[in-house]
Amino acid sequence: MALSSKKIRVMIVDDSMLARRMLQTGLSKYPNIQVVGEAINAMDARRKIPLLHPDVITMDVEMPGMNGIEFVKSILPEYPIPIILVSSLNLRVFDALAVGAVDFVRKPDGKVMNNDHFIQNLANKIVVASCARVRKPMARSAVASAVAAASNVAPLHMSGLPTETIIALGASTGGTEATLEVLKRLPANTPGMVIVQHMPPGFTKMYAERLDRNCPMHIKEAENGDVIQPGCALIAPGDKQMRVVRTGTRYTVSCQPGPKVSGHCPSVDALFQSMAQSVQCHMVGIIMTGMGSDGAKGLLEMRKRGAFTIGQDKESCVVYGMPMVAYNIGAVEQQASCESIAGVVVRHLSSLRR
Repeated sequence: MALSSKKIRVMIVDDSMLARRMLQTGLSKYPNIQVVGEAINAMDARRKIPLLHPDVITMDVEMPGMNGIEFVKSILPEYPIPIILVSSLNLRVFDALAVGAVDFVRKPDGKVMNNDHFIQNLANKIVVASCARVRKPMARSAVASAVAAASNVAPLHMSGLPTETIIALGASTGGTEATLEVLKRLPANTPGMVIVQHMPPGFTKMYAERLDRNCPMHIKEAENGDVIQPGCALIAPGDKQMRVVRTGTRYTVSCQPGPKVSGHCPSVDALFQSMAQSVQCHMVGIIMTGMGSDGAKGLLEMRKRGAFTIGQDKESCVVYGMPMVAYNIGAVEQQASCESIAGVVVRHLSSLRR
């Protein structure tokens, strides 16, 4: 990733003095990052933002007084600054992402936060966040309209399809909510889906359960050997590479620890490449918001094998990186907003019956 010569101004918000010191010390090692100030809680942060002018804010989700979720909701309409959550294994991180936080990083186990991998991961996310498009919280009326639109999607008539279909989707920064926008609009009898969202272990299971509660399809964290079948979406575990395997007429997933592919585990490229190599029925590939190029080459391989491919458009991406690279190399057949992708998929699958 090319780094700008301009330093990224970061404000640390955490009620723990130890945590603030460790973050300050760790981030100070990165020449492209400047910690311009700290805050002990959300109210302290609100007072300091106009004075410090941070480019990115790191914030603990759980703090006394106003928690991270309420802070994100209150601050973004006035100060649209990218916010990275620093969180333990906590379901509330998804609530904060839903109201506009850009990304999150998992705290290392234990009370000491001088974990080198953790700091490096946070520094990388700060660089990505500095380029992100901040989503302001949706008004209640807009949320209600989106839910109503999702509930009105006509079901697919699967009996008329000439072939079996598998849908693969990959996303990174901004993808937790963008993927939800797609899945909540797809009907319950959608062909089987396999999904990679760059996310730490532990969180992928909670994310799958959250999606399952809010979408018509059944959604679960994938386990090795799970069968890909209509009406079910499988989310790659956070520390394993997920690939599609053909066994006779059935398709299953292999979920195994392994080296990073295109810089990630799980990797979108690993999933998409396995689709291109193994799937002999009809394929749909979807690449969504995220920094870098993971998934672009794999999507191109899928398209060369006859897959229908979709890329999220620039306007609806938090980070127009992965879909941009895929589009530039010719991997994307059609671009669409995250709110429109489900409709594109439904229309495409319906056209197969003609």
